[in-house]
Amino acid sequence: MLAPGLIYLLVFKYVPMLGSVIAFQDYNIFDGFWKSPWVGMQWFYQLLTYPNFKRLFVNTLVISFYQLIFSFPAPIILACLLNELRLGVFKRLTQTILYLPHFLSWTLIFGLSYMMLSTQVGLINQFIADLGFQKINFLGDPKYFRGTIILSGIWKEMGWSSIIFLAALAGIDSSLYEAAKIDGAGRWKQFTNITFPGLIPAIMILLLLKTGHILDLGFEHIYVYLTPISFQVGDVLDTFSYRAGIIGGQYSFTTAIGLFKSVVGLLMLMITNKISNATTGNGLY
Repeated sequence: MLAPGLIYLLVFKYVPMLGSVIAFQDYNIFDGFWKSPWVGMQWFYQLLTYPNFKRLFVNTLVISFYQLIFSFPAPIILACLLNELRLGVFKRLTQTILYLPHFLSWTLIFGLSYMMLSTQVGLINQFIADLGFQKINFLGDPKYFRGTIILSGIWKEMGWSSIIFLAALAGIDSSLYEAAKIDGAGRWKQFTNITFPGLIPAIMILLLLKTGHILDLGFEHIYVYLTPISFQVGDVLDTFSYRAGIIGGQYSFTTAIGLFKSVVGLLMLMITNKISNATTGNGLY
């Protein structure tokens, strides 16, 4: 039963890792892996000395930090709220509605954002204008770019991400709630002493996995919202890799960028896992 999953991991995850060797070569698609000349750490040096590297790195870290602060807790809060619903039909309907945005592409999400936020046809800006205020250029003003990215990400993925936390809530022993009721504990006391502690293992595991992808923001998400005006605050390593690799054909350079992100993510994962083991007793290893 494990064979299909293991074969998938081997063929699509581990075998392609062998191609990372081109980060140390001046790769040419006609010469291949074997004949392309070795250049050592040249591409890593070029990345670190790139004039806009600081801007790219800071933008990536800032948006990732915002995701940890705002996006990561959102599905936890949603799962706890859904867990409190007692009407089964309403609960299932609410879950289905909240899951649906996950299956939409980022292009469609941007289209919906345009219908809500644009200064021409946006419903929110129409409402602002009706109140007598000046319309706000949410999609064009750089100071709103990161907020738009975070809010759109929360709306799209919050419902789907809550499934894991709902499963963790379902695994909490119901007898604990019954004993708490007998002792006179209200709903808030039950949440703070039973529900939330029962979620901590799942929260810590997912938080550790998130820190391991701290430099991975998702190319599609950023790219559909990115404009020349918002480059200063929105251009990240993923969008730069697209321009350098897909458009510029610098395959070795972009592979070096990917390895750089992986090394940083691994270091962050090891550090946070050690902290988690020392403070909560929960960790990946």
